Amino acid sequence: MKIDKDVVQYVAHLGRLALEPHEVDLYTAQLNRVLEYMDALNALDTEGVEPTSHAIPVTCVFRDDLVKDSFIVEDSISNAPEKIGSSFKVPPIIEVEE
Repeated sequence: MKIDKDVVQYVAHLGRLALEPHEVDLYTAQLNRVLEYMDALNALDTEGVEPTSHAIPVTCVFRDDLVKDSFIVEDSISNAPEKIGSSFKVPPIIEVEE
């Protein structure tokens, strides 16, 4: 498939991009090089090659979740500047305009 200037201008229009004439020429050439490279890749024999999502093996670097006892509610709110029952009291964040 060959990309021409009309296709680049049409896609730029869809993306609401204002391209200068030299940019249209540049992007047309670049997109055609990408497609030529894809054609070269499509010509390779990949029979027996399993699909991969990464070039190298990826492992999870996070530790396993461990079940632990939580804080006691009274300990959690003991240093709170203000509290209501077993909850933190915080200033309201909704501003009412008059």
